[in-house]
Amino acid sequence: MKTRSEPNRRRVQGRPRKRFGQHFLEPAWVAKVIDAIATAPGDTFLEIGPGRGALTAALGPRVRQVVAVEIDRDLAVALPGRVGPNVRVVTGDLLDVDLDALVRDEPLPIRVAGNLPYNVSSPILFRLLQAADQGRRFRDATLMLQQEVAERLAAAPGTAGYGALAIQVRLLADIDRLLTLPPGAFRPPPKVTSTLVRLRFHPPAADVGDSAAFERVVRGLFQQRRKTLLNALRPVAAGFGCSAEEALDRARLDPTRRPETLTVEDMARLTRAVL
Repeated sequence: MKTRSEPNRRRVQGRPRKRFGQHFLEPAWVAKVIDAIATAPGDTFLEIGPGRGALTAALGPRVRQVVAVEIDRDLAVALPGRVGPNVRVVTGDLLDVDLDALVRDEPLPIRVAGNLPYNVSSPILFRLLQAADQGRRFRDATLMLQQEVAERLAAAPGTAGYGALAIQVRLLADIDRLLTLPPGAFRPPPKVTSTLVRLRFHPPAADVGDSAAFERVVRGLFQQRRKTLLNALRPVAAGFGCSAEEALDRARLDPTRRPETLTVEDMARLTRAVL
C-alpha cells in the first residue's frame, strides 16, 4: 500500500527530474572521471550539479574542500548524509547564485567540476568564463558535456563545427578533451554520447577592445557564416556606425574570406576596427 510520504522518499532517493535535465553518473564511471580530473590534496572544488553525490563522495576525500551547488532541493537536502564533512552543499541555480559570496572564504584559485545539464550547458560555460577572472578565481573547469558541444568547443578554424562558441571560449580558456562516455554511463541514459572536457582559464588571448562589442561582432558574423566576410560584416558594422570596407581595411583582413576561417586574433582586430 502506498502512503502519502512515498513520493517524498522516492525523491530523496534521487529519481531524476526531466525539467532539470538530470542524468546521474554510474558508479563504474566515477573512478575514470576522478582520474581525468587529476585532483591534489590542497585543491578546493566548486561542483556543479552533484545530484545523488556519486562524484562528490569520491572527490571529497581527495581534496581540501568541495562546495557543491545543487538546484534540486530534495537532492540537496539528502546530499550531506552521503558525503564527508569537507563538503558544503548549497541549494541553488549556478546561473543565479552569487559566486563572489560562494567562494569568498575559500583559497583562490579554486577548481570546478560538474556534470552539466545539456539544456543549460552553454549559459553555464559563459557564466564560468566571465567569473573565472582570467584564472585568478577559477583555475580550471572539468565538465561533462554533450559530445556535439565538446566538438564545437574544440573545433579548428575552417571546420564545420567552428563557430561563435569556440571563439568566445578560446578567448579566455584552453580546451582539452579528456574522456568519452557512452549513454550507458548514466542513469537514465541520455540519447547522446558525452565528453569530459577541461577548460584552463587564462587572460584574454587577444585585445578585443570591448568584450560586449567582441560578442556582437562574433555572433553577428556567424549568423551569416557562408557569406563573404565583406557581406557578413555589413549589418554588423552598420550597427557600430562604420562601413564594412573601412573596418576590414583597418583590420587588415581579406574581404573575400568567410567568417568561419577567422581566428580569435582576427576577430579581435576586427572588433577593434569597428569601435
